Amino acid sequence: MNFSLKEIATATMVLFAVIDIIGSIPIIIGLREKVGHIQSEKASVVAGIIMIAFLFVGETILSLIGIDVYSFAVAGAFVLFFLAIEMVLGITLYKDDAPETASVVPLAFPLVAGAGTMTSILSLRAEYYVENIIVAIMVNILFVYIVLKSSKKIERKLGKSGLGVIRKIFGVILLAIAVKLFASNARNLF
Repeated sequence: MNFSLKEIATATMVLFAVIDIIGSIPIIIGLREKVGHIQSEKASVVAGIIMIAFLFVGETILSLIGIDVYSFAVAGAFVLFFLAIEMVLGITLYKDDAPETASVVPLAFPLVAGAGTMTSILSLRAEYYVENIIVAIMVNILFVYIVLKSSKKIERKLGKSGLGVIRKIFGVILLAIAVKLFASNARNLF
């Protein structure tokens, strides 16, 4: 076992910034208003299963279509870069259709375990040990569960401006991580 507190902390922060569950509170509140009840436990467990499964089979899927992990990590760095730009500048580069129900589908996938999260998981796998990434995923799923359960309280306490500040801070962190990810994987392509 190669547990490293530094790797766990970094992977946790990367996933926390990409999942952006705090920034998703307005979406969660909107879903709750539309359909009444949100299944926090089910959404959290399914998101965790999807993320851990992709950690193990994502590389195999890539190799089947002829893409190496380094290429995927560089592509992931671009995705993270654009996600960070959205967070920092408050613009929307990608718009998804609003979900009709607050079941596992809009919450677990794609809100928590979406394309950015999957890209990040494989990008992290190129740099860190799997056991550290699994711990980071579990920490994030626990945090997602807590936020889903207490989203109304969080919204009241932070307010719109508080949520905006947190989103921008994590956007800058994510931007720095994207640059580091690109720099460390691009040289392995050649």
